Amino acid sequence: MILSRFWLLVSLLSCVLFVGCATNKQNQMEFMSEDRLYQKARSYMADHKFTQAIEAYQMLENRFPFGQYAENAQLELILAQYKASEYEAAIVSADRFIRLHVNHPESDYAYYYRGLAAFDANRSIFDRFFNLDMSERDPSAAKESFNNFAELLNKYPDSRFAADARGRMIYLRNILARHEVHIADFYLRRGAYTAAVNRGSYVVEHFQRSTAVGDALAVMIQGYQMMGMDRLANDTLRVLKQNYPEHLALKKDGSFNPKYTLQASEIKAAAEGTNGLRSPVKSR
Repeated sequence: MILSRFWLLVSLLSCVLFVGCATNKQNQMEFMSEDRLYQKARSYMADHKFTQAIEAYQMLENRFPFGQYAENAQLELILAQYKASEYEAAIVSADRFIRLHVNHPESDYAYYYRGLAAFDANRSIFDRFFNLDMSERDPSAAKESFNNFAELLNKYPDSRFAADARGRMIYLRNILARHEVHIADFYLRRGAYTAAVNRGSYVVEHFQRSTAVGDALAVMIQGYQMMGMDRLANDTLRVLKQNYPEHLALKKDGSFNPKYTLQASEIKAAAEGTNGLRSPVKSR
């Protein structure tokens, strides 16, 4: 009993000391000059202390909203929040900067990190550690990120982030296309053949240079065959052979492989690195 009370007292004292230290740091920042507070925030960033950097940047903006470092602090706050995995906060801060500084020469920075934050906002720790296929998840984050990067390139085609954004858009486009193929395959396996063909056709029409087009054509062939539409199945097969002669759905003689499955095709593509789902760039 006495030992338990002792450890309880130690825990309470530790909490008090921790809170006291944090409060002292905040109190110290409240009396720093604008220049010193900005340098403190940047020092935190350099040391990868992103939570402290966020507090310093927010303190700087609150105390010196029209100071010489105000705009820089707003931009760097976006990065600090992104690095701290506070993705929603980073998106809000980026939107705010874009809204307040329409013609700012560094607005492309805000657009870029808004795109990165939108992409990572819907990723869980399991995705990062187990490399789960993002094309099988809710594509809303990928769509938002794609649109953000598209807006960046539309407004700032010569931005320093343009090449990186284009690479990410190709990756995101493959994710979105493959998500549609997964839906088509889902319909196919449940006997909704018309819906499966329509989804496959949508991929072929709207994602023409995507790595998912071959599988979309294969799903369409299967759907047409199951509905007894042999002419359409053969027409689609000719398109598959002409554009993807090495596709897993084709036998050596060019006929359709009845044992083809989307899962087997994706395993093969993933092993060969041809599914387009390996990110060409690393997050900053």
